Amino acid sequence: MSGFIVTGTDTNIGKTVFSAALAGALQAHYWKPVQSGLEGETDSEIVGRLSGLPRHKILPETYKLTAPLSPHRAAELDDMEISRKRLLQLPAVDQLVIEGAGGLMVPLSRDWLMIDLFADWHLPVVLCARTALGTINHSLLSIEALRLRDIYITGIAFIGEANEDSERTICTMGGVRRLGRLPHLDKLDAMSLTDAFRDNFNLADFGVEL
Repeated sequence: MSGFIVTGTDTNIGKTVFSAALAGALQAHYWKPVQSGLEGETDSEIVGRLSGLPRHKILPETYKLTAPLSPHRAAELDDMEISRKRLLQLPAVDQLVIEGAGGLMVPLSRDWLMIDLFADWHLPVVLCARTALGTINHSLLSIEALRLRDIYITGIAFIGEANEDSERTICTMGGVRRLGRLPHLDKLDAMSLTDAFRDNFNLADFGVEL
């Protein structure tokens, strides 16, 4: 099995939309193992709507937690415990895009972080970063945290309006590849997202053979 983990420097930065674009471009399976918050569309439903993938490639969540909170707290409120052993069992598919919950240091329990799970999976990470103020600090901290755990970083996908200096600074100081930038789309649907990803990213930069 090959694939990518998509994570972000923070929550609500657009990594679900990016995951939809990447999974669609690869024709990969998509998996959001831990979903916190069930009001409105879930991330899996958003990816199903935007990726253009057939329904069977949107894999079911392992944990669906009611409250839109950090997974550790949402699980406690639902009177359950997130099992590390259960999440270590990756779906048996050829190509997989996994979307993490929130940022790297989001707790899955009182003694276990999202980044710990990433280290256990041994898959390359695509780090999504917004281009707004504060992104240099958040991005460099995230890069450092991943490297401290020997997690391979495929590169950074920026999301938002162009900020050439911030993007260049992060990639140079962090020593990571700039994969591209996904702009905000006035009309967000499967077609516009597919076009935007094709125009702004090259799958060869992800190490994918074309």
